[in-house]
Amino acid sequence: MRLLLMSDTHLPKRAKRLPDALLAELPLADVVFHAGDWVDTATLDLLESRSRRLIGVHGNNDGPDLRARLPEVAYAEIGGLRFGVVHETGPARGRETRCAARFPDLDVLVFGHSHIPWDTTAPTGLRLLNPGSPTDRRRQPHCTYLTATLTDGALGDVTLHRLPRP
Repeated sequence: MRLLLMSDTHLPKRAKRLPDALLAELPLADVVFHAGDWVDTATLDLLESRSRRLIGVHGNNDGPDLRARLPEVAYAEIGGLRFGVVHETGPARGRETRCAARFPDLDVLVFGHSHIPWDTTAPTGLRLLNPGSPTDRRRQPHCTYLTATLTDGALGDVTLHRLPRP
């Protein structure tokens, strides 16, 4: 099973559209995750129409239209793993311990907000993944997103994709 993870698209404020390389991944993905800060409903509509399965949450920059359609935290069991999606996880320092305590029943937590890619594992085994942003690199050298595979109940091939600067 192939997974596509993104966050912090901020359309149309930070970019006019999603990058072509990211759009090309949509038909390849069995599940698409978006960890919030969509900003516009058109991006949600686009991903819903092109994704086999979309799991998303609203972020701090999302208005009432998106909050009405998306939860603050989403949960899903996929291929034997328990996933959670949330926008904000607080400061980087202590993140693994804090998230393991807040989400003790999860195997993988997908989060956003910082625009900084993140891939760590808490002492409890909780995997924390932040795909960065495909449209707003902030202090990062590149805009980014993640892909991963899920095989026999194990998450593998987690790949950070760096996009060319616009």
